Amino acid sequence: MLITLTGNNSFLLKAELKKLVDLFVEEYSNLGLDRLDGEEVEYDQIRESLESLPFLASKKMVVLRVPSANKKFIEKFEQLLDALPVTTDLIIHEPKLDKRSSYYKYLKKNTEFSEFNELDNYGLSKWLNENVEISIQDAKYLLERVGPNQQLLSNEIDKLTTYNPKVTRESIDLLTEPNPRSTIFELLDSAFAGDTKRMMKLYDDQRANKVESQQIVAMLAWQLHILAIIKTAGEKTSAQIASEAKVNPFVIGKSRDIARKITLIKLKKLINDLSELDLKSKTSTIDVDEAIQNYLLKI
Repeated sequence: MLITLTGNNSFLLKAELKKLVDLFVEEYSNLGLDRLDGEEVEYDQIRESLESLPFLASKKMVVLRVPSANKKFIEKFEQLLDALPVTTDLIIHEPKLDKRSSYYKYLKKNTEFSEFNELDNYGLSKWLNENVEISIQDAKYLLERVGPNQQLLSNEIDKLTTYNPKVTRESIDLLTEPNPRSTIFELLDSAFAGDTKRMMKLYDDQRANKVESQQIVAMLAWQLHILAIIKTAGEKTSAQIASEAKVNPFVIGKSRDIARKITLIKLKKLINDLSELDLKSKTSTIDVDEAIQNYLLKI
């Protein structure tokens, strides 16, 4: 059995890897399990592990992490994998693969190929509702507060369900910290909606949580960058935009409402104004907090 696990969703990828390894160990024991890191071991060690027969077990499993980091492996991978003994199960763990390469094409064609990508808004909400006792509204609130990283969400869920199996907005507020980028999104959303009071409160919350003014500028720039990607994407879907821009689909989906509220000309001006603010903050003596607040008020 030859399996490839790839994709940028580290949470789902690791979960699948653990499931496969646990099933193997349960049937054959860990005597037949061999883990190798392509960034650390020599090619000969990889070759020896793949070619050798199992010892004290009827079958062996080799978990090979990023073998593509080993230049000699990439030169010889085809003959090495074609000659894999029937007594060896191999899992190739490659989070990032170049889809133009012959290596990717070989794995896609000749292995049990599974790609685990980041989930979009719908996928994350569905995953939360299937695994946690939480309302649809509170699931959305948790996603907006913590962000779309599934591993981080899983950690927060463990904490929340330990406190109370039923997750509520009150327990979310009590036990989780807002993701800075999520709050910057809310900051811009409030600015575009003309909700000055909420906007200023969110800004004050950022500063009270020791988020530096320069970090706020950087996060505003990142959010404007996302808006620019969306505004120039034409009729492409959120999934297509996320894939091409290598951005989490959740981020694209969440930002589309803001993108609808602004023209491309206005967006260009906002980017230029923020660039000037950033330059002045680094080359002259200005009150950066006041400058950022004035910038937000002009929106």
